[in-house]
Amino acid sequence: MVNFIEIFSSIQGEGKFVGCRQIFIRMADCNLNCAYCDTNFKRAEFCNVETSAGSMIFKRIENPLDAAQVAKIIHYFNDEVPTHSVSFTGGEPLLNWQFIQEVAELIKNSGLKIFLETNGTLPNELKKIIDYVDIVSADIKLPSVAGNYFDKHRKFLEIAAQKDLYVKIVISDETTPKEFNAAINLIAEVSPEILLILQPVTPIKNVKAISSPKILELQSVALKKLKNVRVIPQTHRLMNIF
Repeated sequence: MVNFIEIFSSIQGEGKFVGCRQIFIRMADCNLNCAYCDTNFKRAEFCNVETSAGSMIFKRIENPLDAAQVAKIIHYFNDEVPTHSVSFTGGEPLLNWQFIQEVAELIKNSGLKIFLETNGTLPNELKKIIDYVDIVSADIKLPSVAGNYFDKHRKFLEIAAQKDLYVKIVISDETTPKEFNAAINLIAEVSPEILLILQPVTPIKNVKAISSPKILELQSVALKKLKNVRVIPQTHRLMNIF
């Protein structure tokens, strides 16, 4: 059984699958503490579960939940609105990789893809569950916001590359050329074919927004080594939806 923050149906607001309808399974707990994090991932007594797909009306269900409970909610939402995929997010979902495997088994005949939204720092856990995952959205955490995890990121991407993988780097005014270049080199060494999403930070706490010229410069740098580099902000923030 696992503690959850919320379970709901909405559109993906970030990355390659912006606009796709997904069911979001937001798990508690994280192994990092990023400066720009906009998610409360601390354990709570109750999980907020949407009453119907896209209603934005929630009921509280006591934590923790088991795989059968979560699978039932997923089937209910998918019956209401045909859905592209189930996004396991957090926090860091791979802290509970066994649970994801259990749920994936229970919904395998639904036609839903398993979408893993991860900070990309737990390669050993990914290896255990990779056969159950269809899509991997992996962050590269820059040292200025989370510490240096480049070795773990490299191992993670080498495993994730066998799936539909894209990498996301959150860029801010504090992003330095040195750390950004190191991240680009890391991705290119695994495969220059990997799609990179540059996500301008949504200002929060003391994190400053990045200027338009700097965004374009960073994309220019990345395109010299990677074949597909897109700039996509958090669109769900722009639309004021979950």
